[in-house]
Amino acid sequence: MLHLALMNTKDVPRDPVGSTPTSPELVELPRDAKLPVVLPPAQIWPQRRLWSRRATLLLILLLTGVGAGYWWLHSRPLLPPGIASGNGRLEANQIDIDTKFAGRIAKLFVDEGDMVQAGQVLALMDTQDLQASLKKAQAVVSQAEQALNEAKANLVSQQTQVALAKQQLDRTSTLVPKGYATVELLDHRRQEMNAALAAQDAAAAKVGETEHALDAARHDTELYRINIRDNALTAPVGGRIQYRVANVGEVLAAGGKVFTMLDTADVYMDIYLPTAEAGRIRLGSDARILLDAYPAHPIPAKVVFIASQAQFTPKTVETKEERDKLMFRIRVRIDPERLRTRAEMVRSGLPGTAYVRTDPNATWPRQLEASASS
Repeated sequence: MLHLALMNTKDVPRDPVGSTPTSPELVELPRDAKLPVVLPPAQIWPQRRLWSRRATLLLILLLTGVGAGYWWLHSRPLLPPGIASGNGRLEANQIDIDTKFAGRIAKLFVDEGDMVQAGQVLALMDTQDLQASLKKAQAVVSQAEQALNEAKANLVSQQTQVALAKQQLDRTSTLVPKGYATVELLDHRRQEMNAALAAQDAAAAKVGETEHALDAARHDTELYRINIRDNALTAPVGGRIQYRVANVGEVLAAGGKVFTMLDTADVYMDIYLPTAEAGRIRLGSDARILLDAYPAHPIPAKVVFIASQAQFTPKTVETKEERDKLMFRIRVRIDPERLRTRAEMVRSGLPGTAYVRTDPNATWPRQLEASASS
């Protein structure tokens, strides 16, 4: 069987009268002949226009990115000489509220996010066993007080016996030279005197013993009272409750954590600076903290710590260039007096930038001048 193909229209003979070509002739082709695939011009040009549009769009995006990067690098305010800066996060000193003894949580008075004052009771532990021990110690105190009273009364009695024995000995000693008393009676009076003195010493020792027993019993009661007070968990400083770790009814071991609170009067930011800048900083140097959340409110601070040894910056520093350098850790702390009236505004973990004055004579730029409302 033969394959048939149409001849190209330009090779088809035209009608002598007009320009319309005559019907093409059928040409016989071999069975294994392959016809070339020729796309019409109407399908080639749309694909070329699509690739051209994509290339133009990619070029526009590239130029836009380069322009944005250039603007970002050159739009940031330049720091004057004598001022260094570093990135960090605002942190507050964390305090764990732990149990002193093993026990069960009886009551919780605060929750996460609550502001607390120094000395405020945050939780109570079950103290029924300590209360029972306290009552027992108080009973021992009462018993020791009664024993002491008896010992003192016995001492007074023995002192009376000593006085009587002394009087009889003195009288007999006067009568013997006159012949009105025998020597045997004098010896008997002396023995009575010695016995009375010995009994007096024993009574005095008993008084001292009962006094020590009473002191020990009173110390026991005071110890139980202290342990009961220590089972009332209080806030050592004013601040905010950050985490509640345990619930009412849970049994905790000694040192079990119940709350974690933030000391809102101890707020700081750690930054890392190279040797050239860290070497010019001194403790107490003036600083400013500018948080990303409040870029228009610089916060006055002071340098309170300078690392004695260089170290690699932590992974929280995003740029690889900074991580590859040995840096010194610098801590700047906000004035606690400024924070006392702004405790509600303290937030831990807020990112920002700390600026440190390496030259005491350097002037802060306008955007870092602290105001009374900062």
